[in-house]
Amino acid sequence: MAFDQFLGNERVVAALRRMLQRGRVPHAMLFCGPRGIGRYTLAVMFAQAANCERMEDDFCGECATCLAIGKLRQPEPLIEQGLAERGESPDTATVERVPLILETHPDVWALVPDPVRRNRPVARPMLRMGQLRAAQRAAYFQPVAKRRIFILDSAETMRRDYSNIFLKILEEPPETATFILVAPRPEDLLPTIRSRAVTFRFGPVESQLMDEFLKERTELKAPERQLAAQLTSGSPGAALRINLEESARVRGEVVRLLELGVEGKSWSGVLEAVEQLWKSESDRFENVLELFYSALTDLLEFSCGFKGRIPRNPDLQGRLERLGRKLGPEQVRKMMESLDRLSAGLRRNINRQLSLDAAVLSWVNIRPDSLGGYAGRRQGDR
Repeated sequence: MAFDQFLGNERVVAALRRMLQRGRVPHAMLFCGPRGIGRYTLAVMFAQAANCERMEDDFCGECATCLAIGKLRQPEPLIEQGLAERGESPDTATVERVPLILETHPDVWALVPDPVRRNRPVARPMLRMGQLRAAQRAAYFQPVAKRRIFILDSAETMRRDYSNIFLKILEEPPETATFILVAPRPEDLLPTIRSRAVTFRFGPVESQLMDEFLKERTELKAPERQLAAQLTSGSPGAALRINLEESARVRGEVVRLLELGVEGKSWSGVLEAVEQLWKSESDRFENVLELFYSALTDLLEFSCGFKGRIPRNPDLQGRLERLGRKLGPEQVRKMMESLDRLSAGLRRNINRQLSLDAAVLSWVNIRPDSLGGYAGRRQGDR
């Protein structure tokens, strides 16, 4: 296993190899892109290459150091082990005193959002103060091999006040340590952190490479492979995990909500549809938001009259085209802005179902005084 086995984003890989060749590795890097594109995997590969016993700008995958660091590619067993060692029901003090740190080699740590418990994880795992404090102390230790690497997966889950702890490390960076932050978008992090990190943007994997990848690793037929690649925006990891039948069901419910909102006939029907989606959807709320954004992006293109492009939801193209003919770009933009406000509110731990209700209801032309029953019915959900 070496860098040439990484799927897609060749320019990012080439830039990382040049850093290693020249011995000019930055103290902080930011890997941005959609989930499943391979950002975390490449971060682990870089850690292997930076410490490989046999190579300088790549990694052999066979030496003791490479093998040890390579175990971080499968973080789930390590997370389970860390949570078990901390106990089934740790209190807040224990969570901070015994931080969840994935370490298979002394020089490489992976910090992942802490679910606190195995059986009853918190609704929104996040990087915690104890994890950042531990990394802050360890960053100044001399490496056993060549370089200390700290991978912060889902770095966007850091609370803003916790981010100041991390910022102190970047203001006085140790010479022998590198922090790799993994986040969907640069703007999810504080500007002061972004300005101190070299940013790498990961793009979709080419359709031909995706087809070959899925053909080798799945039993999907050619049309199913094409649909999986399209729905996941060229993300190999997401394409491997996607359940096409379940995806069609959830995306169909999302489009139904758009249809009900555009028709504006019955706000009670809209609320019932939102509640049905909420009860039947077991996936992360953030993933549901991504499905809304995907459908609205298609809707925006259809409302503008774009033709000749493959939509993000090709199996729902007919329904979305009909909706697009009823709307103008300005209306779709306002619908997207309502989702933007909902997405921004997630950091404030808002009531998600109430907020989704409000976002969808903002698409319906209803009288303000008709909301009395809705507000009373939802009051007990808080």
